[in-house]
Amino acid sequence: MTITSIISAIGNNSSVYPLIVRDCGIEVPTKIVLTYNQNKKESKGIAYLAARERFLDEYATSAVWLGGIPLVGWLCDKYIKARGLNPTVNLKLFKEEQGIQGVDYNIKKFKDIAPEAVKDLLKAKENKKLYEKLLAGKFIASTSIPILFMGFILPKLIFASSARKIDNLRKKEAEKKNISPVSFLQKERFYKSKDVNFTGSWVTKAANFSTQDKMAVTDGGYAVGRVATARNKNERYDLSFKMAGMMFLNFVAPKWIEKGLNILTGVELDPIILADKEFAEQIKDKTLKLPANDSAEELLKFVDNIENKDTLFVKYANKFNKIKMLDSGIRDPREYVDIKKLGKFRNDIEAFSKKSLNSSDFSLYIKSAKIAKSANILTNVALSSFLLAYVLPKAQFAFRKLITGSDLEPGLAPAEKIVDAK
Repeated sequence: MTITSIISAIGNNSSVYPLIVRDCGIEVPTKIVLTYNQNKKESKGIAYLAARERFLDEYATSAVWLGGIPLVGWLCDKYIKARGLNPTVNLKLFKEEQGIQGVDYNIKKFKDIAPEAVKDLLKAKENKKLYEKLLAGKFIASTSIPILFMGFILPKLIFASSARKIDNLRKKEAEKKNISPVSFLQKERFYKSKDVNFTGSWVTKAANFSTQDKMAVTDGGYAVGRVATARNKNERYDLSFKMAGMMFLNFVAPKWIEKGLNILTGVELDPIILADKEFAEQIKDKTLKLPANDSAEELLKFVDNIENKDTLFVKYANKFNKIKMLDSGIRDPREYVDIKKLGKFRNDIEAFSKKSLNSSDFSLYIKSAKIAKSANILTNVALSSFLLAYVLPKAQFAFRKLITGSDLEPGLAPAEKIVDAK
């Protein structure tokens, strides 16, 4: 994989790659260090436990994000296929867009040029209610199962493990003070045994979450779970502040930053396109083929014209998921085309072509645009990572100090300050 491809991947805010870079590579290690340093101001023993909790929590959650969610989705797809249906048929096609796309429209249009794909459309149409139920089940499973684990089971396990360690820590302190360990623990125990149970209808809680996007649903449910399983009121406030900040900085802020940087530099296209020498040559020679305009009719007419299957527009529209093409060069009739996104992609290419041709130095303009876009992506990752890994934790610590008067993790803080003992 080239450097340009890597930069392109981490710049795609609709994929998991930016989250991998920010979470696993930058945010989590930084947060572990900051958590330890913040807590050791009052207790190195608590600081050790807090850093341990953060390590287990963050990396176990990342493992679910990167492996668990795709695995559940894959298993659901296997089950749907076993019922004779293809899970790639987009439900949006059941709402016909007259003269543009829809199940009936696509069946009629592609029956002779993409017969296998049309068979899937016909099966989905004939079993619409079953297909809708299966996809709904896939959505619930791929969101509620990760939410159940990340939001409820994982924190319970970590808290239970910490409870045993904090008990040992306090026994040592009791011995130092010549106090009966039993009476000391009864008085000081920070985590009651009744809190370490798994009763309750987690499925019901997960089913009540209402958001528009699977990732937001899962992260939102994860946040709700963490707040619900908090060990005390102060920890609940602390986690609410943290989770709200994390959701904003993970899913909203990067897109805002990307939009702002694109406006600032005037470059929208991906660096992979900008690095394509054929793309630059076609612009310079004025041989670059694009749809006549951004209307649905013109866009789909261009894409569905077999003579255009090898054009750069179709190639990159397929690569960046604006459309999906079959190996035969025919557009996949099972996929819904977001006309607005495809039209913007077309307009961005046209606008860049005009600007580059009007520049005083064409080659320099292309090169500068690639550098600018790559710099935008790296700046976005660096800035959003800094906000997540440093600014948010510092803001959380300040908030914690304000509401609790202590630097210690609210879920681990004792009723009375413990002398360091590790």
